Amino acid sequence: MPFTSLGLQPALADAAAAQGYATPSAIQHAAIPLILQGSDVLATAQTGSGKTAAYCLPLLQQWLSGQHGSRRQLYGLVLLPTRELAMQVGSILRELGNSLPRHPKVVVAYGGVSINPQMMALRGGADIVVATPGRLLDLLQHNALRLSGVSTLVLDEADRLLDLGFAAEIGQLLDLLPPYRQNLLFSATFPLALRTLAQQLLREPQTIDIPATPDNTPAIRQRAIEVDAARRTMLLRHLLQSENPERVLVFVASRHTAERVSGKLQQAGIRAAALHSDCSQSQRGQALADFKSAQLQVLVATDVAARGIDIARLPMVINYDLPRSPADYTHRIGRTGRAGASGVAISFVYADSTGHFRLIEKRQQLQVLREHIAGFEPQDAPVAAPLSDGNGGIKGKRMSKKDKLRAAQAIQS
Repeated sequence: MPFTSLGLQPALADAAAAQGYATPSAIQHAAIPLILQGSDVLATAQTGSGKTAAYCLPLLQQWLSGQHGSRRQLYGLVLLPTRELAMQVGSILRELGNSLPRHPKVVVAYGGVSINPQMMALRGGADIVVATPGRLLDLLQHNALRLSGVSTLVLDEADRLLDLGFAAEIGQLLDLLPPYRQNLLFSATFPLALRTLAQQLLREPQTIDIPATPDNTPAIRQRAIEVDAARRTMLLRHLLQSENPERVLVFVASRHTAERVSGKLQQAGIRAAALHSDCSQSQRGQALADFKSAQLQVLVATDVAARGIDIARLPMVINYDLPRSPADYTHRIGRTGRAGASGVAISFVYADSTGHFRLIEKRQQLQVLREHIAGFEPQDAPVAAPLSDGNGGIKGKRMSKKDKLRAAQAIQS
């Protein structure tokens, strides 16, 4: 079924195809007509299902159909949890908007950088603003924009917004928005806190829930390689040289590990870089740009990048360190196998993490065959997972207040 059958203009349908969407995904097929009708929408779908295009395409068409005066008045507002995701969505809106007879002015705003260039970008107004909540409040305090004309509000990765402690900021922003507007809430999961927010935000919403099925589940081949912890870097280098993937996203647990592993790979002649919260914005932007253009083969990242990277046809993801929670495992491996492409997700399992990975498997209702690579067979004995708290020693779905503050500070500052 073509995108035009959903009510999109041919120019936007062509732009969607240029972004890699030959036909609408399940979430796009369900959401686009409802959004074009003006309904509030509550949509949940798995990572990599095409949620971003599901709201960007109709948002642009609605903006184009609206009345436009001499001065730009803010039409659409998209709130996101991280700067990487804000940049990604802003880029998608601009690329799609370039196909229209009149190009929208899209401004992206996030913390961790000087506010002055973002204030300058907002001079003369904007049609669509994509922002993290904290920086948007800063801009409002500087009178850089007004929210009184917003027609459509989008909360993307809404579960992550709440996980990172942005509930208070979202509440402040809702008080500044006009009472009559369209509200779109997109999320990968639907925890209790999000249900409460949805009840406050949405008016007679159309609910969309796209469950994982064989037809819409990303084609990700999951592998688990057992190896001693001390030999993971050597195994990583071996895999890069023997399998030679064009690009690999490697997830690690700390900034120190990201720098150490990327440095070791560079010494071996592998084009690699680190991405973590201590990187400056220019360093982050350069690393992502080089990775997308395949000038870098390997990007070694902490979870700051878990929901902020959308790389077309990324063939491989490697969990050098296992994630703390099963949900993070899903978001990590979901960086590959996107938009109908296939991918491989490899997890290194060593003695101390054997029980940890078993619990991830249990909560994800999967079983991954353990592999041994010749020359890297593990020698250390597996360590049993602690069972005293019922969580097997791994982090559950709810973050502690301290973890929320740390995560928000790392991403916003």
